Amino acid sequence: MATVRDVTYELLRELEMTTVFGNPGSTEEPFLQEFPSDFCYVLALQEASAVAMADGYAQVTGRPAHVNLHTAPGTGNGMGNLATAWHNKTPLIVTAGQQTREMLLIEPRLTALRAPELAQPYVKWSYEPARAQDIPGALMRAYAAAVQPPGGPVFLSLPYDDWQQEAVGGPVVRRVSTRIGADPGRLAEFAEVLTGSRDPVLVIGPAVDRAGGWPAAVALAERLRAPVWSAPAPERAGFPEDHPQYQGVLPFAIGPLTDKLKGHDTILVIGAPVFRYYPYVPGDYLPSGARLLHVTDDPAEAARAPVGDSLLGDAALVCAALAELLPVSDRPAPPVRPAAEPPEPGTPMSPDCLFATLGRHWPDDGVLVQETPSNLAALRRRLPVTRPMSYFTMASGGLGFGLPAAVGIALGERHTGRQRPVVAVIGDGSFQYSVQALWTAAQQRLPVVFVVPVNRQYAILKSFAEHKHASGVPGLDLPGLDIPTIARGFGCESAVVESADALAVSMAAAVRAQGPTVLAVPITSDVPPIL
Repeated sequence: MATVRDVTYELLRELEMTTVFGNPGSTEEPFLQEFPSDFCYVLALQEASAVAMADGYAQVTGRPAHVNLHTAPGTGNGMGNLATAWHNKTPLIVTAGQQTREMLLIEPRLTALRAPELAQPYVKWSYEPARAQDIPGALMRAYAAAVQPPGGPVFLSLPYDDWQQEAVGGPVVRRVSTRIGADPGRLAEFAEVLTGSRDPVLVIGPAVDRAGGWPAAVALAERLRAPVWSAPAPERAGFPEDHPQYQGVLPFAIGPLTDKLKGHDTILVIGAPVFRYYPYVPGDYLPSGARLLHVTDDPAEAARAPVGDSLLGDAALVCAALAELLPVSDRPAPPVRPAAEPPEPGTPMSPDCLFATLGRHWPDDGVLVQETPSNLAALRRRLPVTRPMSYFTMASGGLGFGLPAAVGIALGERHTGRQRPVVAVIGDGSFQYSVQALWTAAQQRLPVVFVVPVNRQYAILKSFAEHKHASGVPGLDLPGLDIPTIARGFGCESAVVESADALAVSMAAAVRAQGPTVLAVPITSDVPPIL
């Protein structure tokens, strides 16, 4: 007799989803019993870490990942990073155990009340099957929903007594399209506007990277001879930041962003929201006389944009199609942005000195994962992203993603055979949110380098407090944190690095190591302006 469990595992094999991230609970054990030898279970010590690991793994492998949570409490633990996965547009299959159907009526301990509602609104689809025999079909539907654009997480609540029930046949394995072609008429309209534009500008977003669109974006930019900005607060980089037409990252507030785009009559935004704003700084959404054209694969993103005309389509396909339709421009090339001045050396290092040093000693083909909000401007000045799929952060603005995501990304690099080195820059405040992910990195012997700028404060919140004239906010200092001791307690190599020369030596050793290394780097405690 084939059970529901048998059929479900066979479906997971067919879908090439044989890696499971999770933290097992009693309601999940019937699914996990006699765990197949051809599957890989990645144990996280807390569900928030499991979700972020799966997110990073899915992004770097380009395939959906499976994360298994423990009924309602485990889903609650993972919700912060589930919200991040939603904003990251990462395809995740999130399953959670449910109490046995025999007792659901009386709501015993660990019952997930109204379980399909628990993960909403941060999932594309949420379901608890009406029958045990519906689980494989529900999983197939969940997969199809997760991978179709825009990608995102889905949620299934699965009663634990369902797994040993007799299966009724099996679901038909279906392959679904993951790319949207643009409407030809609308595409021609956009090309006509751009051809007639006096001074166009390109704003490139993370969907270009998700779609593998760097070459197409470069071809389009060079055909237009237009300056290129990165959309504000991007979770991935969509354009080579050493390209002469690249201008930097737009500020993420209404007034300052509009000021950066003054003088342009056409603003072409590809693969980004219009726009990701915060904090609130009032102003016009567009410069006077400017028209905005918005390319996205997300109808909701197009609908909520406050200005602009939209075109639904895959970012890479639209870039390539526009490049074919547009004539080569004869306008002068945009000015090359000036290089940043060398930072002043000192002890402790400034953020600029820290990241300039990292930039000089960056590993070939290195992957950067960052979650250091107060130091982000300095990091982006000093560490240009020059290769596709090599910059990852959280789109949600919520902390606790970066450290475990780096673990998932490193595991994905191992499983794909690329073996690119992964360097995660995690602030000392952010480091505490999902610190238990260090244990998984150590157990898996993943050669991740964690660089922790130590300023002993929530500097980003002090910046917001200054901007909002909110004096006297408590809880913004972080004394007494011993990062190296914490890291060693989870099985990592660790050291305090206090100078640029020492950082160069430590980085070289950490990149060659056979497991994770945590480098705590004291930096100046100046509070940077929020914009």
